[in-house]
Amino acid sequence: MTLPPAPHAPDTRLQLLAAWLDSHANRYALDLATLAPASSDASFRRYFRLVGKEAEDAAATTLIAVDAPPPEKCREFVQIAKLLSAAGVNVPRVLEADFDAGFMLVTDLGTTSYLAALNPDNARPLMRDALDALIRWQLASQPDVLPPFDEAFLRREMELLPEWFIGRHLGREVDEKTRGVLDRTFALLIASAQAQPQVFMLRDFMPRNLMVMPEPNPANPGVLDFQDAVYGPVTYDVASLLRDAFVSWDEEFELDCFVYYWERARKAGVPVDADFGEFYRQLEWMGLQRHIKVLGLFCRIHYRDHKPHYMKDLPRFIGYARKVAARYRPLGPFARLLDDLEGRADEVGYTF
Repeated sequence: MTLPPAPHAPDTRLQLLAAWLDSHANRYALDLATLAPASSDASFRRYFRLVGKEAEDAAATTLIAVDAPPPEKCREFVQIAKLLSAAGVNVPRVLEADFDAGFMLVTDLGTTSYLAALNPDNARPLMRDALDALIRWQLASQPDVLPPFDEAFLRREMELLPEWFIGRHLGREVDEKTRGVLDRTFALLIASAQAQPQVFMLRDFMPRNLMVMPEPNPANPGVLDFQDAVYGPVTYDVASLLRDAFVSWDEEFELDCFVYYWERARKAGVPVDADFGEFYRQLEWMGLQRHIKVLGLFCRIHYRDHKPHYMKDLPRFIGYARKVAARYRPLGPFARLLDDLEGRADEVGYTF
């Protein structure tokens, strides 16, 4: 006997979003029949595109409906969008928001991400546009406006590695020796991060969250996914941009971008270290902190949230982390630990 397939559970959130959009349909000339998935991300946020108008006298265009179920950060999105816009950074404008329900209607920055568009011919100008936008954002920095990226925050992120990558993914006990290496490495990276000048920091400033804006609008890039912005180390977003989960660059191109940023940032008044060698060391150690976090985070997203496609990028981050750790004598024990862990990872498999 063959049983019929089980019916799909109704998408209650989508039904609620559609009803909320219907309440704004007249004001923005929304065509609810055009509502269709635009994208999703590693969190529980979802994005839908539909035809509408930004204002009564505007031409028909597309808008983005955001489903961000609490405790996703709608309030923070609106707050930080205002800060970014005031700093001269191109971000979506929030047209409507229901913080309690977790719904927003925002302007559409298009469908062409940096990740999709980057190629050898346009990489330099696009990345320089992104670095210039970052400098504008950093120049707007003020203390006590955004949450601090403090020691507890830094440590909490790195603890994802022993819990989810070593323990859950590799099935390996974090013994006393491993714990000692991790603790000493984490202490070095935290001290380096806290010694840097602190500025507004986006945390996810990377090619998949940057949009290529169509002509005649020259305001590249459009910036997305900024609701987790904090106040933290000046090198973090530069490392995030150039040492990303989804694209790798050769060291010559990386160095060209780092020098471009350092020179422009110093001239503009961003408090980067006056010595490029020390700035580069800070940037590499900051990147390592991020890579440690991501190795654990991608495993958590797979095992806890059932989103396995991030796992294929684990080798990229092992490579990033080992290269940096091997360059600096204080990080040598962590480089050797990574070699051991990668051997174990080869046994269990990176992807699924």
